[in-house]
Amino acid sequence: MKRVLPAAAALLLAGCSMAPAYRVPTTVAIPASFKEAPGWGVAKPDDAAARGEWWRLFNDPALDALERKVVVTNQNVAAARAAYQAARALVMVQRSALFPTITGSTSAQHSGAFTGGTATSVGGGTGTGTGAGTPTVTTSGSRFALSIGGSWEPDLWGKLGNAVSQAKANAQASAGDLANATLSAQGELATNYIQLRGIEAQRVLLDRSIADYQRSLTIANNKYKAGTVARSDVYQAQTTLSNATATRQDLDRQRALLEHAIAVLAGENPSTFSIGTAAWKPVVPVVPGVLPSTLLERRPDVAAAERRVAAANASIGIQRAAYFPAVTLSGSAGTSGSAVSQLFSAATSLWSFGLSGLMTLLDFGARHGQVLQARAQYEQAVASYRQTALAAFQQVEDNLAATRVLADVTGSRIAASEAASRAATIADNQYRAGTVDFTSVVVAQTAALSAQQAQIQAVVDQQIASIALVQAIGGGWHECTRGDGSGC
Repeated sequence: MKRVLPAAAALLLAGCSMAPAYRVPTTVAIPASFKEAPGWGVAKPDDAAARGEWWRLFNDPALDALERKVVVTNQNVAAARAAYQAARALVMVQRSALFPTITGSTSAQHSGAFTGGTATSVGGGTGTGTGAGTPTVTTSGSRFALSIGGSWEPDLWGKLGNAVSQAKANAQASAGDLANATLSAQGELATNYIQLRGIEAQRVLLDRSIADYQRSLTIANNKYKAGTVARSDVYQAQTTLSNATATRQDLDRQRALLEHAIAVLAGENPSTFSIGTAAWKPVVPVVPGVLPSTLLERRPDVAAAERRVAAANASIGIQRAAYFPAVTLSGSAGTSGSAVSQLFSAATSLWSFGLSGLMTLLDFGARHGQVLQARAQYEQAVASYRQTALAAFQQVEDNLAATRVLADVTGSRIAASEAASRAATIADNQYRAGTVDFTSVVVAQTAALSAQQAQIQAVVDQQIASIALVQAIGGGWHECTRGDGSGC
């Protein structure tokens, strides 16, 4: 019996949880493979990509340097990091409520009394005043006190424990938010960088075309002066040259805007930030595959959504615990004396111990409403989690389709560009020989330039689709755990 009572007391103090048993909500049936890429299976990327540095697939040192800045100086990532740190701090706050609160106080008092002419000490002694009827301060007395108190609310109904669980789940969700914000910023920077390099390739193309159009204008002028063509040929040549020049000038504007956006993503001031020109690399990286069954484990936004479901589940337990009384244990011990040496004598020491309980007897449905609200918020979190999971599969399928189709588009664009360039060369030679008018040359040149621009854009679109696919599958190919959401 002596052993049973302590065990029962310990079980009582440990409390029980009013929260429903938590299970990760089911989402949708997960297929064995993705519809848009049935043969896309697990692959082994290189070591750099395996560490999460997926942008290394582009083999561009300038991009590598910019991406490394995102984690350190991007302000959206910094805000998400601060939010995560605040969430972790809240876990410490909530966990501390499980333990007693200890307080201590000390005081020292010095006092005396006034008399009319003769000073009488607090202890009964007398002192000499300055004159009859003049108030005099007596010899003063001292009093010292020391006390220690404590209070503790046993977590009988799991309210405090569920508050800790809720805070931990929210902190893990915040970790997912941080990972998602980082991945989003890295993906946006890579997309802007690829577009910037594509614009530089367009500028090289336009510079070459402008030089060709300038030669065509010179030829048209010479022919007009020789009287072999009409002045309209000169006007057509000038129009083609001016339009190409305007397009080339607008590319400078587009590049500047992208450079400014990259500066902000890298945490730099656009006024002092610049990116040097470099040769265009029309390389489309092959994104290593993943299995559909691992997608939900890899995506940080899905992990964060699942952790918010767990937090909402704990909230139900917190609200249900309000139906039961709150019990608080308190105690104090204190000592006092006229001298420090007397503080710890038995005659001057006092102690107390108390137990108090508080329970709401009538609230006209307030607690019931709070429980219903918590349950509804749980269902809302479940729906949000499932929607996030569905969106994850949609994004993967979208970008798998994009990478597959854009590869075919690029092949067709290359063929069109080669054919248009040959047609432009033939038309130019025929015009010089006088067998066709200048309109044929203009049409051929315009078609060639458009086809070459489309070819560059098709490759850029492929590269951007690869970036979007990497983001859709959750970033790098590092190990990712699921359950508490902390490993993704």
